[in-house]
Order: sequence, then C-alpha cells, then structure tokens
Amino acid sequence: MADQPDLDTLYAPPSPMIEKAMLDRIVDYHADYLRIATFFCLATGRSGGLDASPRGGPPGFVHVLDPRTVAFADWPGNNRIESMRNIQADDRVAMLFLFPGLEVFLRINGNASVSTEPALLDRLKEGERLPKAATVVAVNEVLFHCGKAVNRAKLWLPESRIDRTTLPTVGKMLVALADLQDADADAFDAHYDHAVRNELY
Repeated sequence: MADQPDLDTLYAPPSPMIEKAMLDRIVDYHADYLRIATFFCLATGRSGGLDASPRGGPPGFVHVLDPRTVAFADWPGNNRIESMRNIQADDRVAMLFLFPGLEVFLRINGNASVSTEPALLDRLKEGERLPKAATVVAVNEVLFHCGKAVNRAKLWLPESRIDRTTLPTVGKMLVALADLQDADADAFDAHYDHAVRNELY
C-alpha cells in the first residue's frame, strides 16, 4: 500500500461547536427534520463488501420510536436485500438524509436489526400496505451536515435536471449488461417506466 497522507496535518480539526452538536440521541430539532424526510441513503457492510441503498417514502416514513431508536419499513426493490443481509452479519449502519430544496443533510450512525414484530410492522404500514420486515436502528451518533455539496452540485436548480434522452435507457442497459440478446429493450423500458412509478409496494 502506498504511503498514506497525514490527514491531521492536511486538515484543521473540527470546531468545538461542531463536535458538541454531534449527539448520541434524537432531540426535537432532529425529529422536526425526520417528520418531513422523504429520502435517505442507507450504508451497510460485511466482510464480503459494502452497500449503499436509496430509501424513500412519504414524509415521516422513518419513525422515531424513542430518542435513541428509529425504524423504517422495507418495501419491494430488486430483491437482492443486500442491506438486510449485511445487517445480519454486521449491524453497523449509516443513514444520510437529503431534503429537496434545503441546503442541509442529516446523518445518523448506529447499530441495526431486522424485525418482523407485528406491532412494529403495523405502525410502519402505508395505507393498508403492510411491510414484510422493518429495520430498527439504535442511534449512536446524529448530526446535521452542512450543505456545501448541494451547491457544488447545483443539485436543486431546475437547470441541473438531466435530459433523459442524452443517456442510454434502463431497458437498453439491462439488455446489454445481462446479455439478453433476443430481448426487446423498448418493452423493458415500458415495463420499467410503469413499475418505477406505480408498483411501489
């Protein structure tokens, strides 16, 4: 391995204000943001590798069970269920929340478990839709993170929206990457466009 840089020489230490604002529990300010949160990325890992998975839902889909515990439902995806498999092997997780239009992130680090406890699943259901499983996170660290990355990316500006026609479609990529030589990419695209908008649960 190449020589590693001395990071403590390269970077100044975080300010005492930043250090003091990192807590080991959910307080009212965090709960205010979680009540309106609709999207976060979940990071998990085990000896075989790492995974980062997007999670979305209606405002407040991540529930604060108590000041040291949050939970969220698992809804259908690609059925790889890598996050839950990782959690069963290594329970450390990180959650990064994005808030459309806002220049701030919320981060939660903790230890997770997968639950099928009926009362919890009932609490996390959406309408009459009951999840098969839920992830429960015991909070170790929670902090607000500055939004400079949002502005570097110009993430929320209308002109930053990508023209979908400038990139290969999902159907075309799937046919090529899965080597589906006789498949119809247009049919895959039509199915994907419907499923990604209408088959959410």
